[in-house]
Amino acid sequence: MLEVGWDQVFAWRLGRQFVTEPTAEGAEAVARRLAGVQAQVASAAETAVALRSGVGRQDAVADALAAGPLVKTWAMRGTLHAMVPDQAAAALSLIGSARTWEKPSWQKTFGATPDQVTALVEAVSNILADQVLTRDELVEAVVAEPGFAHLGEQLRSGWGAVLKPLAWQGALCHGPARGTKITFTSPARLIPGWTGVPEPGAAAQTLITAYLGAYGPATPEAFDAWLSRNSLRKTVVRGWFTEMGDALTQVNVEGRTGWLPTEFVDELATATLDGTIHLLGPFDQYILGPGTSDTVVLPAEHRAKVSRTAGWISPLVLVDGRVAGTWDRVDDEVVVSMFGSGRFPKRALSAAAGRVAEALGAAALTVREG
Repeated sequence: MLEVGWDQVFAWRLGRQFVTEPTAEGAEAVARRLAGVQAQVASAAETAVALRSGVGRQDAVADALAAGPLVKTWAMRGTLHAMVPDQAAAALSLIGSARTWEKPSWQKTFGATPDQVTALVEAVSNILADQVLTRDELVEAVVAEPGFAHLGEQLRSGWGAVLKPLAWQGALCHGPARGTKITFTSPARLIPGWTGVPEPGAAAQTLITAYLGAYGPATPEAFDAWLSRNSLRKTVVRGWFTEMGDALTQVNVEGRTGWLPTEFVDELATATLDGTIHLLGPFDQYILGPGTSDTVVLPAEHRAKVSRTAGWISPLVLVDGRVAGTWDRVDDEVVVSMFGSGRFPKRALSAAAGRVAEALGAAALTVREG
């Protein structure tokens, strides 16, 4: 078994995630490498891509969604993500395999039985087969169908709880925005070559490889926490890992055992940190991949400063790949709050703020301590 230290892991992750070396390939390449970019807040997705591609644009994700290389749908942990279609299809398959809408607690909360969800999938698939509709237009079309009138309020909810199972079964995804209004359409209509949602067994290899290729070495449990908040059966997830055989290699990281795609073992073994401080935006995949509860990445005593109320994830200050503080942009300033009582590394933070300004196409940003 390969044995490495956390410094090597973080150096490798920073490189794989285009943090230390941004790519010139744009939003599609970044989303593929990260196994999706959280897009619950559209500006956060744009920031994540801009910082990793250095293109000085704030509309790269929107353009890719409009043109088709990316699709926006409810994926990991039930949150909106911008993803490349093959990874999106795999994620939908695995999340849907948990069948959370069949649980009594879900039915009680949202008022739809499994049979009604099945009927909704068919109805919405037909409604959206050849058109793009706003939420209100879609709800009106659905409640006009027999048996769905009582679901109007839940269907209109901004949280999309009743719509998510439909997305996981391939009945709908987000379409191009209509002004400030979101829209929905069929993935088959929007995505060239869409072949539908695959069976979980086929989907697992695609998504596990993508996840471990950005956030490894990691355990099956970490993968499931990222994917479904541990909604899947542990034996099933472990079975998916086992079935990948020699494509994965076990790695011991200072006493913690995880899995890594075998093709990256040599890269991990030789990875080194360069001491650069990095600033990443809100809801960044760097912390969402391993999860904010991973105390190696984010000390437990500081978790509440990153994972805040209402699900907000703060912008990150990374020192040697660990989360060492948070920051906010206030006009032309980057206001930094470092954890603990350590020295405020202003010169290094100023260099990081310069990279943020360049990536976002903004004026020069000065740094001050919050």
